[in-house]
Amino acid sequence: MERQPPDCTGPTHVPLGYVVASDKWRGSQLAQALQGKTTLVFEDGLSPVDFYVSSRSCILFISEADLVAGNSYRKRLVKVRNCNHLQGIVIVEKTQMSEQYFPAVQKFTVLDLGMVLLPVASQMEAACLISELVLETTKEPSKNPLLRKKRAQISEASLLRSVQQIPGVGKVKAPLLLQKFPSIQQLSAASLQELEPVVGPAAAQQIHSFFTRPR
Repeated sequence: MERQPPDCTGPTHVPLGYVVASDKWRGSQLAQALQGKTTLVFEDGLSPVDFYVSSRSCILFISEADLVAGNSYRKRLVKVRNCNHLQGIVIVEKTQMSEQYFPAVQKFTVLDLGMVLLPVASQMEAACLISELVLETTKEPSKNPLLRKKRAQISEASLLRSVQQIPGVGKVKAPLLLQKFPSIQQLSAASLQELEPVVGPAAAQQIHSFFTRPR
């Protein structure tokens, strides 16, 4: 039997320049900040998505409280990741209180799921980021030559930050690894013999163990 794609509910159409938000955000600081930057419409039944910036692009917002509370956010991310028709961007509220939990959500989002993750310091900053993404969707990619380049830059920056979190890597070795292995898939499949010339035996062992140990 052919496997059916997951049923991801959402709006059938998002007008250009609009944001369709889950009703759970009504009255929140984030929603109030967005209303000053774009046109916000609330709808019920958008779970697991928090915001749609287009009919295909959506935002999942992981708040400080979500991080402190545990890993319940993971189910939402997996559901969106498994929707072939959706392009999900994960925005995480990284504060002094939630900073210790950030490496775990970063690893899960970028390394395990291959999704774009963008950290913000507050809901106000998240509103600015979402409104910027909305502005990008108001032009067709063919009429906006910078759109694909900017999305690629966001993805590359997120990938670099995530590789830096791997034990034995850090800020110095991460760029060297990505020059040799430009994707998580290639890096995770690299052998010790391929890693050692790039980062040395000790770091190569740590990286190889990180990707091969049981999860």
